[in-house]
Amino acid sequence: MPIASKDREPPLKSHLAIVVTIGFSIVGVLGDYLLKVASAEKNPMRSGWFYLGFAVYASTAFGWVFVMRHLKLATIGVVYSISMILLLTGIGSVVFRETLNAYEIAGLLMAVGSLILLMRFA
Repeated sequence: MPIASKDREPPLKSHLAIVVTIGFSIVGVLGDYLLKVASAEKNPMRSGWFYLGFAVYASTAFGWVFVMRHLKLATIGVVYSISMILLLTGIGSVVFRETLNAYEIAGLLMAVGSLILLMRFA
């Protein structure tokens, strides 16, 4: 059995790191939601929603250390960005009733395509 290269992670740890990254995207969307709610307040920076959103974001710092040990920064960036884009678009459309135009939908499809390419060739 060949010894694994130092640059290559075992598939299980890489897959777990991707799942954790997507999980942190979900937590990030929760933080964004809370900050959006805070933005509707008279003094958003003094709102309890702001502090709660801030705390939600800060809570992910510990997990990022795990993720960064197992994935390339470029991979993390793409997985996190694409999942944040899709999740935030969903929250904006469903919860805040924001609409999407054809250009935005095309951009979302291209973003997903870039993730597929990255995962295929990375």
